Amino acid sequence: MDDADVILQQLQQRLGADIRYQQKTVDEVLTLWVSKEEIVPAVEFLKTTVARPFRMLYDLFGIDERNRNRFNGLPMADFTVVYVLFSFERNEFIRLKVALRGEYPSLYSITALFKNANWYEREVYDMFGIHFDGHPHLTRILMPLTWEGHPLRKDHPARATEMGPFQLYDEQQDREQEALRFKPEDWGLKQHGDDADYMFLNIGPQHPGTHGVLRIILQLNGEDIVDAIPEIGFHHRGAEKMAERQSWHTYIPYTDRVDYLGGVMNNLAYLLSVEKLAGIELPDRAMVIRILLCELFRIASHLVWFGTFAQDLGQLSPVFYMFTDREKIFDIIEAICGGRMHPNWFRIGGVAQDLPTGWQRLVQHFVEYFPAKIKEYEKMVIRNSLFKARTKGIGIYTLEEAIEWGVTGPGLRACGFEWDFRKMQPYGGYHWFDFDIPTAQHGDCFDRALVRVEEMRQSLRIVEQCLRNMPEGDYKSSHPLTTPPLKKFTMQDIETLITHFLNVSWGPVIPAGEAMSCIEATKGANSYYCISDGNTAAYRVRIRTPSFPHMQMLQYISKGYTVSDLLSILGSIDFVLADIDR
Repeated sequence: MDDADVILQQLQQRLGADIRYQQKTVDEVLTLWVSKEEIVPAVEFLKTTVARPFRMLYDLFGIDERNRNRFNGLPMADFTVVYVLFSFERNEFIRLKVALRGEYPSLYSITALFKNANWYEREVYDMFGIHFDGHPHLTRILMPLTWEGHPLRKDHPARATEMGPFQLYDEQQDREQEALRFKPEDWGLKQHGDDADYMFLNIGPQHPGTHGVLRIILQLNGEDIVDAIPEIGFHHRGAEKMAERQSWHTYIPYTDRVDYLGGVMNNLAYLLSVEKLAGIELPDRAMVIRILLCELFRIASHLVWFGTFAQDLGQLSPVFYMFTDREKIFDIIEAICGGRMHPNWFRIGGVAQDLPTGWQRLVQHFVEYFPAKIKEYEKMVIRNSLFKARTKGIGIYTLEEAIEWGVTGPGLRACGFEWDFRKMQPYGGYHWFDFDIPTAQHGDCFDRALVRVEEMRQSLRIVEQCLRNMPEGDYKSSHPLTTPPLKKFTMQDIETLITHFLNVSWGPVIPAGEAMSCIEATKGANSYYCISDGNTAAYRVRIRTPSFPHMQMLQYISKGYTVSDLLSILGSIDFVLADIDR
């Protein structure tokens, strides 16, 4: 009996007949349907009781099932809420699903079991109108409080042309402004302490230290932070909704804009999921080309973080030096892709074009040039006494706390945990490469910086291996769902002509199924959960980003520090607002 059978048997013994169905998915993740009455006991059992427990709530999201073409024997539902848990001891995901009926269904909150369930449940409520009984503060999180409707429902407009022209009357403007007013009592915050009156201070949404349109409301006792409430959603643009009206192919450039510093890494997370659904296997050369570009973008993203982090703490020079080196990476990206930050270069089954003539010379130059620059930046920033004073012992969290809040990536490794999905669940060819997983021990702002600096060295090692060992062969799979028939054959028979026309105009029809991919992105674990009902567009695409749970933890790790420490904590998180808001 394998682990999945043991877990299923134990859950059935625990919950009786309420495990209704074990669903077979393309990604082969154990997927169980649980009644809404038993979801809390089921989650609690998996987190606390089962051997090698599932201690991380990796994701939680909703699905509007009302337009679904195929149920294939699945429980009938108007809406489904999906819980994805992860066990580091098992190196496995498990997926629980709850089928809900009715126009505005409800189920019990799991915020008492997982702290990071708070924002995920608020997002499901915001996007679908599903209520979570027992949630401490169930309000909208991505949409304005005055928004009408729930955007990820199938009956909500997906295009501006489906809605009337926007008009902002004086009365409406007053209503919108009033909705933005922060009311401490709504959040359980007191205006007065035992010996002082608290002050409430807005940081953002235009403050340079928030790196984008992020608002943080601070409850202060003098300079000391009593509480901090992050307000997100200003950058929300409906990335998951757009996936439902774009073809599988034309959605690729939209993913570029999620973690816009990660470039092609967003494409990779999405395409791995699509390729699982379609059963597409890539040529070796295509996989190594992808890895080359991903690791260059990892270095570029870390350079932006490094320079702006130093700038947040008062050093102005590093940001200019590091952006100059980032341009050297973009010279390589531009030579290969034609684009820079948003290259839109990965394709279903491979990449858009083969590497250009002379790519080796560009990459070789950077591989030789960059190691000395990392040493220089370490001396300039990491060893700087003021930098150390502003980061050591600030924003500390333990490994257990990191797992509880859903922290992944450098933030997790800074707690001494050697975990990287490129090593632990190798994808896209990473099992061919030799590199180390940098770690640190104290889980503070300084250690998070140390880990990222060493990650640049390891990424450079991978880039050098791509340079030395680039395979020969095709840059794209010949699978019929990846490439239309050659144009010259379309004049020979009608079937080829029709196939070419449909592939170019409508895009490929991906077989029905469900699959999730998970990659080690620049900021942590990033995954796309794609559902196909056998059409030319996705039925549902769920984007799990690392920045969303990381920002949720800000309230927890900021208390007791000062306002100036908050800028150290924000910089050490290395978030992107589009990665939070999608």
